[in-house]
Amino acid sequence: MPKVAILMGSKSDSPAMEKAAGVLDDFSIEYDLEVISAHRTPEKMVEFVRGAAERGVRVFICGAGLSAALPGAVAAHTDLPVIGVPLDAALDGLDSLLSIAQMPPGVPVACVGVNNARNAAYLAISILALHDEAIAESWAAFREQQRS
Repeated sequence: MPKVAILMGSKSDSPAMEKAAGVLDDFSIEYDLEVISAHRTPEKMVEFVRGAAERGVRVFICGAGLSAALPGAVAAHTDLPVIGVPLDAALDGLDSLLSIAQMPPGVPVACVGVNNARNAAYLAISILALHDEAIAESWAAFREQQRS
């Protein structure tokens, strides 16, 4: 069962978002990788998000450019953690960064750096490690390796 859902608004976001998948592969963490647009396929997005917990998803990673609506739209339909990855589609990604970082109170979305899907995956792993001892051990070993 996938523990992480990696969502992106369009296929053109794949090169950036596949970096999150690569990190999760390194940790042997299962994930779904889907193209779901908050604007073009909103019904599909709501259906996917609302059924995610029953499918084993524990964290969402959502990449979005321009208006960067996807992370916030996902957060509006789930109680699970949502990590937003602002993508550089215009204005060097600043527009996306601000859109994700400026969520209203009560609808939290964590935000990593522009085009930094790898850090989104690392954050997802650290969240999963809170309740999974095997992931916690792998995460601790990775962090220790970074220190040496």
